[in-house]
Amino acid sequence: MRRKVTFGVGVILFIAVLTLFVWQGSFHFGDYDPITPEQRYVFWAISTVVFLLTVAIGFMLFRTFVKLYIERSRRAEGSKIRTKLVAGAIALSFLPVFFLVIWSVEVLNRNLDKWFATPAAGIRDTLEKTAQELKTDTRDRARALAGWLAHLPETQTYYLTGGRDNNTFDRLCQENRVAAAWIRKPDGAIAPLCGAPEQKDGGVEAGLALPAPLQGELLVRTPIAVNLAAQQKEIDRRVHDFDQLSLDKKSTRAFYLQLLLLITLFVLFVATWLAIFLARQISVPITALLDAAREVRRGNLAHRVQVDAMDEMATLVRAFNEMTEELGANSRELERRRRFTEAILESIPTGVISLDSDGRIRRVNRALKQMFSEEQVALANRLRDLFSDEDAAEIEYLMKRARRTGIASNQFELRSRDGRTQHFAVTVSALDAKPASGFVLVLEDTTDLLHAQKAMAWREVARRIAHEIKNPLTPIVLCAQRISRHLDRSGLGEDSTRVLRECARTINAEVDSLQTLVDEFSQFARFPAAQPAPADLNDVVESALAVFAGRLEGIEIRKELAANLPPVALDREQFKRVIVNLVDNAAEAMQQSLVRRLYVATHLPTPDVVELTVADTGPGVSAEDREKLFLPYFSTKKRGTGLGLAIVSHILGEHNAQIRVESNAPGGARFVVELTPVTIAEGRPSEVSA
Repeated sequence: MRRKVTFGVGVILFIAVLTLFVWQGSFHFGDYDPITPEQRYVFWAISTVVFLLTVAIGFMLFRTFVKLYIERSRRAEGSKIRTKLVAGAIALSFLPVFFLVIWSVEVLNRNLDKWFATPAAGIRDTLEKTAQELKTDTRDRARALAGWLAHLPETQTYYLTGGRDNNTFDRLCQENRVAAAWIRKPDGAIAPLCGAPEQKDGGVEAGLALPAPLQGELLVRTPIAVNLAAQQKEIDRRVHDFDQLSLDKKSTRAFYLQLLLLITLFVLFVATWLAIFLARQISVPITALLDAAREVRRGNLAHRVQVDAMDEMATLVRAFNEMTEELGANSRELERRRRFTEAILESIPTGVISLDSDGRIRRVNRALKQMFSEEQVALANRLRDLFSDEDAAEIEYLMKRARRTGIASNQFELRSRDGRTQHFAVTVSALDAKPASGFVLVLEDTTDLLHAQKAMAWREVARRIAHEIKNPLTPIVLCAQRISRHLDRSGLGEDSTRVLRECARTINAEVDSLQTLVDEFSQFARFPAAQPAPADLNDVVESALAVFAGRLEGIEIRKELAANLPPVALDREQFKRVIVNLVDNAAEAMQQSLVRRLYVATHLPTPDVVELTVADTGPGVSAEDREKLFLPYFSTKKRGTGLGLAIVSHILGEHNAQIRVESNAPGGARFVVELTPVTIAEGRPSEVSA
């Protein structure tokens, strides 16, 4: 870049020096005067070259202005600063150039007027008159000498003798400074007296007729002084030149005006070029910086400014490149941290929602999509799209608290838009609490924890109830039996005996019912731990359905057992009880249905999940009852104990399995159990979590 600048400055200096020489020599041509046609052609050629140079420089200057106008109208980058610098340079250079041109034109006009003024013409006329008077005097003298020579006796003798002796005339001519004398006879013959009549040496000739009886004319040529003749020639030449210059006065003025215009345009062109050059030194790096800034804004932090710059602009370019390099390093570090944070957020089982200051959902993690339906989460824009209006209002209240305190939390039983009820521990954290630029909502699903706590509490209750009920049952049974044995010996009447016997039977029946309840309580309270082992789920299903052989009258059983299921880890007896409970509940639910169809199926929806489905065509389960269905002592049947599905939930928990309740189409309920298949890796069984 510095070499280019040096070269440009050198070219400008060379042109400036050349212009100075042209300026100094443009008003002086030395001894050159355009008088002859050849010289006029040279003068016209020089004028043409000057005119063409003027047109060329004017065109380049006009082209530069048009280019600047187009760039500015298109709002090209750097056009404004280039236009301002060019306008400033022209304004600074135009004023001195303008006044210089005005002064030069004035000087030129004055000089031309002086050259062709009236005094000069008067001098010319005086010189011409003086030269004419000198010729007249010389001619009068020559005529007088001719008269004198014509009346000399020697002339008559010379004429009559035929010119045999002219020594006398040579002496006379030399004494009287006569260049030549001769007689011209009537027949045109010339008889020289002295000198050489045929030589034209610039003298003045005069003649007189010969006296009678001589015939002819005597002519005398008297020479003019040598220096006077040369001066006369020079005067004639100068007068002729002055006349020619007077005719070329307008052409001369036009030539010098063209030269002045050429110099003016050249100065303006140089000023414009320098302004554009300086503007490029600023605009080119600035344009490159703007392009680089746009690339950085688009995320291309690897972009660097590759442009030659000088001085402070070079420092700015270097600082920008260093800044983008640091931004790239920081961006890579932030990206690494972001990926690490996202990996953590996507792997934790806690649902996380990121919201802006207006409560709009910006981002959710995978766990939240599992808590709700993925389609519902994808379409959600605000909390009210996920939760009911009451629950969303509660969470928004927590957000207001977090805006003041930075963090707020509470326990909620939230109902989603699809009707499911779940228990959550909700924590809201404000980002930059004063004022909050956004919120992070953390939802920890405590439904299973609460169910486990409730199940634990109910097992303790069941153990105590079984203990408290079992103790008085034995005396009651014994008393009822004793009453029955002593009725025959009591001697009571037939009616009394019948009443007492019916009461005893009722007591025994109710005691048996209580004993059954006590046994279920005891079994629920001290349920044995599961001992899972790899097993074929289809075999367990077949074994469980065999229990109902011939017992499900009026119910159509459909089995769809997938082939080639991977083995699952389960306790066969306990899992058989799960299937028995589910089938028994389904059969009980279809007692009042017109269409009674039981559907049992197994399939492999994904490589890491095996599903067991038990569906019926009964009345189904309402959304309110689905969350409480697996709690102890909750039953939708009139005489149900509420322990069957609680035992199912407990057994599935021992197997790390999940169960969910869905609506069956066109009616009824669908219970879906998800199990984890067992894979064999290097000869050792291991579980693959769903």
